[in-house]
Amino acid sequence: MANDNNPLSQNGLRVGKMTTTSIPQPDWNHWILRLIALIIDSVIVSIIVGIIWFIAFLPLLLGGLGYPVVFPFIVGILQVPYYIIMEVAFGGATFGKKILGLQVQMTNGAKVTFDKSLIRNISKIYWIFLLLDWLVAIVTPGSDRRQKYTDRFAGTTVVQATQAFASVTAPASPSQ
Repeated sequence: MANDNNPLSQNGLRVGKMTTTSIPQPDWNHWILRLIALIIDSVIVSIIVGIIWFIAFLPLLLGGLGYPVVFPFIVGILQVPYYIIMEVAFGGATFGKKILGLQVQMTNGAKVTFDKSLIRNISKIYWIFLLLDWLVAIVTPGSDRRQKYTDRFAGTTVVQATQAFASVTAPASPSQ
């Protein structure tokens, strides 16, 4: 026999509210700033690698060494120490992150350590690994939507520390 006084029962069956859980969407502005910072830093490292390549490895290139395959790998090998040194010794930010006001820190707000920076940056050794690191982070829910996948292992995150381009001084207001 149905209990008509109970709003959760209908014809003797228990009926509850249907709940839908929404997956938090990525903060696209944050990821775009990170991408721009990555491009700035990659250009810096690529110029350095290009100079080294021209001086040291040009004879190998002329000898048939695969430039399209080897050059990105060498850039990746040099990017990892670049990111680690910049993040650990220079306030948690590379040149690209500094320009865009981003900073790497531990999830508890502490400074990033060498070992944690190594873990979070190992995917930069080759662009396919970095692409997978970002894609997995964007499509899988995590506790902090600003973390790439290796950030989750390292316990690090990238935060907006200052306004982007904050180091650029604003023009002085006209005197009255």
